[in-house]
Amino acid sequence: MNQEYWNKALAFHGHSCPGLAIGLRACEAVAEKMGVSPAFDEEMVCITENDTCSVDAIQAVMSCTLGKGNLIYKNIGKQAYTFICRKTGRAMRFYMKARQNGMAPAEFREYILRAPVDELFSYQKVKVEMPEPARRFESVACELCGESAAELKIRLQEGKKVCLSCFREYSRW
Repeated sequence: MNQEYWNKALAFHGHSCPGLAIGLRACEAVAEKMGVSPAFDEEMVCITENDTCSVDAIQAVMSCTLGKGNLIYKNIGKQAYTFICRKTGRAMRFYMKARQNGMAPAEFREYILRAPVDELFSYQKVKVEMPEPARRFESVACELCGESAAELKIRLQEGKKVCLSCFREYSRW
């Protein structure tokens, strides 16, 4: 385990837990299997399939964030992460295969931090479409609440520009 990366993730997340350890070890698996180092801008993209503590470690160590557009959240509920190197186009998916199996949280965290990455993760090369870099959008004021939203999130409703919060979805189901 890289102590410097652990300290960085811990400072960002605020407490030590198995989830943070999973994220740290995913970063180490990426570095080992893809031959990359932590990204400092948008070189690496992470598509995470969960919204757990592990993602905080990925943000802190790999510098993948929602704001930069290189952290993409897909709500699937799996401890899985696809990393894409923008420079090479190479992509690999890492799936957490290790399970707690009755261990106390502290014991499981220590196991995750010490076990070989091959024991923790299954991984494979994958083909994915390269996500485009983050874009800026014009702000448009909602004609109902007056708050501004990015233009791609504005809908037309009864001839008015409305934000998603004010928009009434139409469905017969």
